[in-house]
Amino acid sequence: MKRNQPESQVNELLIELHYLPCIDYISGLMRFERVQLEAQEHYQKQSYRNRCYVLTANKVDVLTVPVLQGTHHQPIRDLRVANDQPWQLNHWRCLQAAYGKAPFFEYYAPYFEPVYQKKWTFLFDLNLELLTICLKLIRFNRPLNLTELYDKSPSIGLFDGRSKVNPRNEPETYVFHQPVVYQQNFGQEFVPNLSIIDLLFCQGPAAPDVLLAGLQE
Repeated sequence: MKRNQPESQVNELLIELHYLPCIDYISGLMRFERVQLEAQEHYQKQSYRNRCYVLTANKVDVLTVPVLQGTHHQPIRDLRVANDQPWQLNHWRCLQAAYGKAPFFEYYAPYFEPVYQKKWTFLFDLNLELLTICLKLIRFNRPLNLTELYDKSPSIGLFDGRSKVNPRNEPETYVFHQPVVYQQNFGQEFVPNLSIIDLLFCQGPAAPDVLLAGLQE
């Protein structure tokens, strides 16, 4: 077992919300019988909480949701999106350019486009809505519970996954997922652990099979 990976007898996960989560994150949700989403933490910069990675024609692109300055140490549910920037338009245009010709874009885009047409006040609400959509599309039907109190040291039997899935992780330090190669929309070399949206648009109904195949033992 690698460092930061859960023991096999642990059946509950505690983890924070991410923006269009990466494959390692989604694999973590699939691995556990019960999931608690951290709703009482304080925002952390340079994390997946407000960013995701997608594959475009020339590079891996980072989509970042801007947040209001001076709010970085606020409780996560109070963190406001900076809507003075056209981030929604930019993100949706990037997704269209990256995946418009992907096999399943036309089927799944209608689920996501309304999210980018709505004005969001809080990052937490945006992330929860997108996660709900992604989990519906991979046919994940276990309940997700929001924490009511911040617990610095969670109880035995619960894996504390908070901040363990982060952009600095390399394939050998992924927490829940061993990369499984699938056909992507661009490039000759496979890029692991992009946003789940890459897997959905490229593999469609087969996405859960890829996730299950890569679950860390």
